[in-house]
Amino acid sequence: MPKQKTHSGAKKRFKITGSGKVMKQQAGMRHNLESKSSVRTRRLNQEATLSNADAKNIKKLLGK
Repeated sequence: MPKQKTHSGAKKRFKITGSGKVMKQQAGMRHNLESKSSVRTRRLNQEATLSNADAKNIKKLLGK
């Protein structure tokens, strides 16, 4: 049986930590940054963890 290919869109957007959590970049850092406060942009620049239900689907796309 052939190997499952990794979903190329998912591999660009998500990464899996050593403990198995799925990390993602938060939305809202692409444009209109002048109007957003510095506190808000710093918060949005941090990576966030996915919920367990979403992480299950993403791990399947990544072949984990």
